[in-house]
Amino acid sequence: MTALSKGQNAPLPTPEVIVSIDVGASADVSALLVTASGKVRTDNDFVFYNQTTGPGVRLLPGAGLSQLHISTGQIPAEIDAVRAVITLDDATSSFGRFAPPTARVGDSSGRELYSYTIGELSSESVVIALEIYRRNADWKVRAVGQGYAGGFADLVRDHGVSVDDTPAAPPAPSYQQPPAQQPPAPPYQQPPAPSYQPPQSSYQPPQSFPPPAGYGAPPAAAGAPPEVNLSKNRPVSLVKGQKVTLRKDGGVKLTDVQMGLGWDPAQAKSMFGRSRASSIDLDASVLMFSQGRCADVVYFGHLKSEDFSIQHSGDNLTGEGDGDDEVVSVALQNVAPSIDALVFIVTSYRGQTFEEVDNAYCRLVDMTTGAELARYTLRGGMPFTGVTMAVIKREGGDWKLTAIGEGFQGKTPKDALPHVQKYA
Repeated sequence: MTALSKGQNAPLPTPEVIVSIDVGASADVSALLVTASGKVRTDNDFVFYNQTTGPGVRLLPGAGLSQLHISTGQIPAEIDAVRAVITLDDATSSFGRFAPPTARVGDSSGRELYSYTIGELSSESVVIALEIYRRNADWKVRAVGQGYAGGFADLVRDHGVSVDDTPAAPPAPSYQQPPAQQPPAPPYQQPPAPSYQPPQSSYQPPQSFPPPAGYGAPPAAAGAPPEVNLSKNRPVSLVKGQKVTLRKDGGVKLTDVQMGLGWDPAQAKSMFGRSRASSIDLDASVLMFSQGRCADVVYFGHLKSEDFSIQHSGDNLTGEGDGDDEVVSVALQNVAPSIDALVFIVTSYRGQTFEEVDNAYCRLVDMTTGAELARYTLRGGMPFTGVTMAVIKREGGDWKLTAIGEGFQGKTPKDALPHVQKYA
């Protein structure tokens, strides 16, 4: 075994190599297959936990972290190098807090050929450990040790991988009540010459797809479940399309409520029998509508509505732990009079579908008493990256909540907009 130093290269004596990583923290291993320009050809040249195979590269379970199995004879001719990447699970942490990670290169028999201990890391949470690269007709290994403090998205974007960014937080002007006869000018409306026009989804679910229990037609469809009443002593278990008036016992209007949203990451079994919950980052958001137009959005990047009636608890990156993962508090009495609908959605930031999520639910809590009034749980998985969980609308002098549970394709509130406008 030969220990490499940063920048040093060495020949590979075998076409089948295994790259393994030792690091004193929870982390993930991935690979980027790049051309001579240092870019991937397509997103298929990015191998990671959600896409475990690429041309000539496989990500397989190892004794600790997953290992990269590289067959140089199967790598396309236009690929110049395979870069092995280490990413800390906790993006707020850094390699400087732990012992330096070590990358090892071995052959298919398990014999270690080279090792590289990556020093000089401090604030970085992502590092390119080493690369297996082509030199004429031969393949070699190079110790790289290039760290990224900006995070995983910055690294893969630099290599040409498309990254679906979360929309920037909207500006926070002081709220001004518009005249009663004129609708407000929302930051997300679509005027004749908009700076952003949400793409119209071409996705149409096949008519023959049998929806799991709990899904079906939108709440306005004929035969929707009857409206039910709330009681702090008898929490309501809602079904899709069911509606409740936000009045508690005695006909008293609810004022301060919480919409708690929760989920559990599905367990994925490895070939060695171990199980690991996949890291799934779901985000709860509220889109506030006025006469069919989106006037404001509350999400992890914009935690308060412009009228201060809605407060978001902040981002939960994993869904780990019991109870609500993200909470949205709503002071109904403070919602601007021009706002007539609040649409509650959950989106999958990393693009996993709800087929990989267990126990996704939303629940309504009376903040005055802490009593749970209603709960709606999604049964079964859906092949979508977003779901409209519930809608609260003004009807007459009341606010009414309707359980929705309809999926759509979208990772951010901006993506969701064309899919949820029908509820407003």
